[in-house]
Amino acid sequence: MRDAMSVLIRPVVSEKTYALMDQGTYVFIVDPRATKIDVRHAVEQAFNVSVTNVNTLNRKGKATRNRRTGVTGSRPSTKRAIVTLKQGDTINLFEN
Repeated sequence: MRDAMSVLIRPVVSEKTYALMDQGTYVFIVDPRATKIDVRHAVEQAFNVSVTNVNTLNRKGKATRNRRTGVTGSRPSTKRAIVTLKQGDTINLFEN
C-alpha cells in the first residue's frame, strides 16, 4: 500500500462539490494508477474517517489552441475519486 499523499493529489473545489460535501461526499483528484482500494485506504489514513463507497472516473484532457500562433496542445488528463463517508463523519478541507 502506498502512502496517502502519493495517492491523493488535491480536493476538487467547485459549486457542485460544495453541495456534495453537505451530503458527506467528497471529490479528490488522485494518481491515475490508484485503485479504489488505494483511494479508500488513503482517505481513511489521511483524515481518520470511515469510507463507505468510492467511485472513480477518468477525465480526458481537452484540446487547446493558441489563437495567435495556431499551436495546438491539450490539458492534462485526470482521474477523480468520489468518496462517500460513513454517516456523521466529515472532512474539514479548509482549516488553517
